[in-house]
Amino acid sequence: MNALTTTAGATASHVANRVDFEIIASLVKPGARVLDVGCGDGELLELLQTQKNVDGRGVELSQAGVNQCLARGLSVIQGDADSDLVYYPDSGFDYVILSQTLQATRNPKQVLSELLRIGERAIVSFPNFGHWRMRLSLLFRGRMPVTKDLPYSWYDTPNIHFCTIHDFVEMTEEIGAKLENAVAVNRLGERMTFNMPWGFWNLFGQQAVFVLKR
Repeated sequence: MNALTTTAGATASHVANRVDFEIIASLVKPGARVLDVGCGDGELLELLQTQKNVDGRGVELSQAGVNQCLARGLSVIQGDADSDLVYYPDSGFDYVILSQTLQATRNPKQVLSELLRIGERAIVSFPNFGHWRMRLSLLFRGRMPVTKDLPYSWYDTPNIHFCTIHDFVEMTEEIGAKLENAVAVNRLGERMTFNMPWGFWNLFGQQAVFVLKR
């Protein structure tokens, strides 16, 4: 449901109740200026406007997603995260959100750098390919995993850059981003304790949400 990217947010549009949406909403301050990059059908943006009274804008690749957002009364335009973020001004928003979409971009590092340039904070959620179920599937079945969070076969998936929590943390260090907050969620949708080591999150976290600053 989020994708100003190459895939129109298809990465998670099958999920009826996205646990990362509620986590993201809890991390956004009321009345903030928010850009939802890859807003899909607008569910998250509508949630933020309802719960946090944000001044929200969205960008979505698919025309169908844009139409759904407009039907919800949201301010959304069509665009691509890999090419169109450069047109947004520095520090134009308090938060720039990229939810379950980073793995579908052609250049994740560049996209993340643009998020941090545009927003005072970037909130990024993504599925963790290092989860133990993924590892076991590759080890014992010898095939690319298909799960609730990653429901596509290898030949039709919109995801082109799978990553683990370790991978993401390493990339944030490479671009000099500061970690302000992070939440990992297990396969039951429960938040994991923040002070656990990254290795534990990487093994048992099914998805993660990070709040970053420049």
